[in-house]
Amino acid sequence: MRKSILSTFVIAAFLTVVVGCKNDKNKAETSEAKDAATAQAEAMEFKVDTAASVIEWKGSKPTGKHTGTIKLAEGTFSANDSIIESGSFVIDMQSINVTDLEGKDKKDLEAHLMGTVEGKEGDFFNATKYPEATFEVTEITEKDGQKMLSGNLTIKEETKNITFPVSINQSDDSMEITSEEFSIDRTNWNVNFGSKSVFDGLGDNFVSDDITLKINLKATKA
Repeated sequence: MRKSILSTFVIAAFLTVVVGCKNDKNKAETSEAKDAATAQAEAMEFKVDTAASVIEWKGSKPTGKHTGTIKLAEGTFSANDSIIESGSFVIDMQSINVTDLEGKDKKDLEAHLMGTVEGKEGDFFNATKYPEATFEVTEITEKDGQKMLSGNLTIKEETKNITFPVSINQSDDSMEITSEEFSIDRTNWNVNFGSKSVFDGLGDNFVSDDITLKINLKATKA
């Protein structure tokens, strides 16, 4: 019996380490804002197709998770041979969409996230006061054969530099930028509602600090 219990603890510890490593691997490197990248004169400019581009998101809490999308308002990139030299895009924070709910539940959560509920405007993104978030490219590097895109992400007037893995496909007339799933800690941008790292005494009534994102951008030659 003692051996069986010990084995159970060993397995649990191993799974904890594996899951922890996986989460760390998927977490975007975050640092203070950096200088924006500049493109060479011969770089080609691409304009983001906002109708064909989307950012997918996931948020979680002890009782489950929610998924959704958010649209882009505009964006441009300059690139040479599938290497992005500079660029930026604007995120429409008033387009937050919840995809795992329907009807009133869907509308209520969207309103809470966008801050259109009276008295709860600042809980999450307060999209009336801060209708746009932005991302500005600072660097693109390669790590273990994987392209890594770095840029200044500004939400609610707070700017942090994040780095995450991407795939870039470029032709003469188009470009597609697709990230792997990665997570950011929302409290770095003062999105603190239900955070155990900010508020005490929440018990199981908390919302995870991490938001998982997946970016899908399509752009055409300007």
